[in-house]
Amino acid sequence: MCAALSATAAAQSKPTPDALARSLQQRYQGIKDFSADFVHSYRGGVLKTQSQERGKVSVKKPSRMRWTYMAPERKEFVSDGVKIYSYIPQDKQVIVSTVPPDNQATTPALFLAGKGDIARDFSATYTQATIPGTVALKLTPRRNEPDYEYLVVALDPASLQIRALTTRDREGGESTLAFTNLKENQGISDKEFTFTIPKGVDVVTDGSHN
Repeated sequence: MCAALSATAAAQSKPTPDALARSLQQRYQGIKDFSADFVHSYRGGVLKTQSQERGKVSVKKPSRMRWTYMAPERKEFVSDGVKIYSYIPQDKQVIVSTVPPDNQATTPALFLAGKGDIARDFSATYTQATIPGTVALKLTPRRNEPDYEYLVVALDPASLQIRALTTRDREGGESTLAFTNLKENQGISDKEFTFTIPKGVDVVTDGSHN
């Protein structure tokens, strides 16, 4: 009977998925900037490929991001709040695109940068946690998204800090960003998100070469 009572109490203390999604949204509205180390893993898909990359990320709201991949290949993805710059030195090419408006931003990276609204943009359910000590929230977009089927957010149940973000694409592939050494509200300078286009690279803006 004691076991049954404790199980009932545990069930009652666990918020509904929608309530947890609202709490997560509320928490991240209070975060102005953060930085972390990340491991980006991809597996599955049509080609059954597997890969793992490492790097550092800095984010400052609204819409500023810098993702610096260090291994196995150097890559940079920078948003200065207006434009997004994608640079792979090996390709000698910079792709420039425009940051989408809030109501069109539901990608995981843009959510981290303060775009979009979890409770508004997604329906939430609990799913199996793959990272020990976390709870996992499956977020299915309320409108059809061409790039992905759903997201899974792994959270620290006490602090609601995001430990990992998994995106499942429509080919069955899973892309996971796992975060460590996460630091919040450090007062990161806007200069961190300035991108200078290197000399001698091909610049592609909105699909056209410059």
